[in-house]
Amino acid sequence: MKNILVTGGAGYIGSHTCLELLEAGFAVTAIDNLCNSSEESLQRVQKLTGKTLDFQKVDLLDIDGLRKVVASKKFDAVIHFAALKAVGESVAKPLLYYRNNITGTTNLLEAIGEAGIKNFVFSSSATVYGIPKSLPLTEDSDTPIHEVTNPYGRSKLMMEYVLRDWQAANPKVNVALLRYFNPVGAHASGEIGEDPNGIPNNLLPFVSQVAVGKRDELSVFGGDYETKDGTGVRDYIHVVDLAKGHLKAIDVLEKDPGVVVFNLGTGNGYSVLEIVKAFEKAAGKPIPYKVVDRRPGDIAACYADPAKAESELGWKAENGIEEMCADGWKWQSQNPDGYK
Repeated sequence: MKNILVTGGAGYIGSHTCLELLEAGFAVTAIDNLCNSSEESLQRVQKLTGKTLDFQKVDLLDIDGLRKVVASKKFDAVIHFAALKAVGESVAKPLLYYRNNITGTTNLLEAIGEAGIKNFVFSSSATVYGIPKSLPLTEDSDTPIHEVTNPYGRSKLMMEYVLRDWQAANPKVNVALLRYFNPVGAHASGEIGEDPNGIPNNLLPFVSQVAVGKRDELSVFGGDYETKDGTGVRDYIHVVDLAKGHLKAIDVLEKDPGVVVFNLGTGNGYSVLEIVKAFEKAAGKPIPYKVVDRRPGDIAACYADPAKAESELGWKAENGIEEMCADGWKWQSQNPDGYK
């Protein structure tokens, strides 16, 4: 049985990936500082799978605590989710993002290097592409750091550079850089899903909270983009499809490829208003919204060319926007207050 260390394992994508790992027969150790997640998610993962995992509350900035966990077992691979991820907050608090995301990653690499772990899957982001010069985005599209529009995205791109340099200095290690587009939805059981602290930073949790009556209306940031209806267009991917991509990445790293890069998206772009309409259908009720000013750091449109992931990872998104909204609504309606 392969042993996998998952950082940020109690978070939204982390918890869904822990579930898929357990279902596939992996042994899982999850670490998380619980600053924007809940241990309850992992309790539910264990209940759903009928299997146990090892949870350790550790902050990646705590290098001694991190070393202790990493050295406690012989891990076959690390999946690194742990990071702060709100675009707007990163604009307001850039030093917090650089300290947490970059220093946390270098601490992790030091610890796993000492332990001799050679396979590393990194949770990157489509934000590293900055303002797209053409769409869809391929893995060969430019990633000029001066064009990345917010500190969150820059921290992800910087971490990609750190990982490339680390691998170049340690040729026996392998790194998969997975550039996510926009994860949405929830596990089909409705037992685990996205549970943001405070006001949601992402579209679907906000729409969900409006639908369940926690918020009066949705704020649509920007109605004057050069898109089909003036609202931002994104490539939304079901979180379960995304989670499964990480298992495929572990398989690829077993072939000693060095550094590999994959877009994880569907290749379809949906506008904010198209998402609202699809969610209204899933929830069976109208979603009131108001168009407001654009958010700092946002771009007009972003969607993937997922062909490389299909041909080289053997991975393809299986769920469409209807499933994403239906599963997201099931989670929110069954858990109006999230994990609380």
